[in-house]
Amino acid sequence: MSHPKVLAFVLAGGKGERLFPLTSFRSKPSVPFGGRYRIVDFVLSNLVNSHIHSIYLLVQYKSQSLIEHIRQNWVFSSPVKDQFIAVVPPQMRMGPEWFQGTADAVFQNLDLIRYFNPQLVIIFGADHIYRMDIRQMIDFHLAKKADVTVAARPVPIGAASAFGVIATDEENRITGFQEKPKKPAAMPGDTGRAYVSMGNYIFTRDVLLESLARSQRKKQHDFGAHVIPDLVGGGGVCAYDFASNVIPGTMPYEETGYWRDVGTIPAFFDAHMDMLGETPKFELDNSAWPIHPSGFEGPATKILRGDIRNSIIAEGTLIRKAKIKNSVIRSGVTIEDDVAVENCIIMDRVVLKKGCRLKRTIVDKHNIIGEGEEIGYDPESDRFRCHIDSSGIALVPRSGKLKRTGR
Repeated sequence: MSHPKVLAFVLAGGKGERLFPLTSFRSKPSVPFGGRYRIVDFVLSNLVNSHIHSIYLLVQYKSQSLIEHIRQNWVFSSPVKDQFIAVVPPQMRMGPEWFQGTADAVFQNLDLIRYFNPQLVIIFGADHIYRMDIRQMIDFHLAKKADVTVAARPVPIGAASAFGVIATDEENRITGFQEKPKKPAAMPGDTGRAYVSMGNYIFTRDVLLESLARSQRKKQHDFGAHVIPDLVGGGGVCAYDFASNVIPGTMPYEETGYWRDVGTIPAFFDAHMDMLGETPKFELDNSAWPIHPSGFEGPATKILRGDIRNSIIAEGTLIRKAKIKNSVIRSGVTIEDDVAVENCIIMDRVVLKKGCRLKRTIVDKHNIIGEGEEIGYDPESDRFRCHIDSSGIALVPRSGKLKRTGR
């Protein structure tokens, strides 16, 4: 099926308050993830791998880190004017306010839609870890002659109450929305599962323009809560079953329809653990559908001596003598003699000094963990020196320079 002209908006302005302190200095989409990525790289990779190259990235809170990341890693060098990833901060054309919601963010940039003149507008979030061939969702949208298509993920009905649930008929046309319902509507023909919204949408252009104008008059600023529910009665709103999306190169052992909202510290931590092991739930090694990483200018990893098990070690890391287990070590990390790291995420340019021990800990960038320091073994002691999430995971904020306190 030939595809129409498409323009994509990526909503990348989230505060990420539940990811504190990882979002103290950066927005949620800019948070480092895995050995070589940031969270935003997953949606951008999905768009580019789907041959969608006209992309506006709408930023807002603490955006400089994200802007620099895009400038360094996502600038297209193309003579074709319709191939670009452009960062767009709030233009405040309608007043002094920043974006008031997801729909308002796009409304403030209607001139970009009118100038580009697409037939379809794709509006995706930047906060999730997944692979998706968006062309398949476009094909579904065109086949249904839909006004709006919402990406929907099937989940066990017992877990659906934690999400926004989508009710559909047998033709996958949306009949209603339920916000964290006690009794979720089941999928047609499958009483054990329910559709939940992924926050990813495809709009026919004219429908989008009319809907945004109407929502602004009503002072309603959110797609999921206002714009799309207002369109349901017309029968032109459809749900695309994400579980039907086929990604080349997917391994049999991977979780079908893997998708994670890494908006909390436990979810962020668990998604890292999902990438580890011989048969991970989410396999990063997929040359047919790559997640495009950040560039690293520096040497290869050097290991002088170590006992390293079930871990990801990024470029430029120097390991002198250490035990590392079930952990993700990002680029440029220095690990000195007799260090022990277990179930940890160690971010870029961290130095772990001689004899320190870390367990179930996230260390943000540019930190020095002092000689003999222990984190993750005594929660009562840790809470005076670093941030302790309610899940029990210890976090050392960026540039915390935690050094031995003498105990």
